[in-house]
Amino acid sequence: MTADDGVWLYSITTDSIGDAQLDGVTGVAGEPVRTVTSSGLVAVVGTVSLGEFGQEPLQRKLEDLDWLAATARAHDAVVAAVLRSGPTVPLRLATLYLDDDRVRRLLTERREEFDATLRRVTGRSEWGVKGYGDAKILSQNVKEEPSSAGATGKGTAYLLRRRAELSAQQDVERKAAGHAGEIHSALLDQAVDGVRRQITDPVLTGKRAWMILNGTYLVDNERVEGFAALVRALDAERPGITLELTGPWPPYSFAGIDG
Repeated sequence: MTADDGVWLYSITTDSIGDAQLDGVTGVAGEPVRTVTSSGLVAVVGTVSLGEFGQEPLQRKLEDLDWLAATARAHDAVVAAVLRSGPTVPLRLATLYLDDDRVRRLLTERREEFDATLRRVTGRSEWGVKGYGDAKILSQNVKEEPSSAGATGKGTAYLLRRRAELSAQQDVERKAAGHAGEIHSALLDQAVDGVRRQITDPVLTGKRAWMILNGTYLVDNERVEGFAALVRALDAERPGITLELTGPWPPYSFAGIDG
């Protein structure tokens, strides 16, 4: 390393992993990843140029969505490679240190926290469940407002009709929210933990479908088949609701660690 280099931190794992298991794995700058060890813990890192990944240039690059997406994929690929060798605590994107000694200090000072998190995620994986609603189907059996047929005057008829439309829309939204809550509760019964995330903007997902649930769940590996079967059952029993299961993912949502 030189004075112009920094250390990009990908994840923290146990001392059962070494450089040999990471042979051929490259990081966000195309750099070979390596390990830094201290206090029985291992940090998986890469050496990157501060001219490209330092605070100021990085801040500019984060506004480039294409660059951000490519960098996030490269970061996740390293975390996934570590996960194949054992439990890991994934670090958020752009966790950067000036040198290896600062990384070692991090491992030493926060050893208990990292140990506890590693125990929490060992033998478990993160799964995503997204729910989409079909407003047309969900609007069936929704109580209709009284007709405006007997109203006098076009203005009054329009207002009554508009009020009925808004009321029906609100009823459908309440119905969808009820389904989402019930689905989340049912999934929590099969998971160690779960979190409902903010609904994702369709611009980011590339889907026009109406998202009503964006959940992530920490699931024991031995219960994954049952969890997936539950998702299929919940999908089948609710007309107008479509569920999408993704994973397994590194446990970003349940690590609770910032660099």
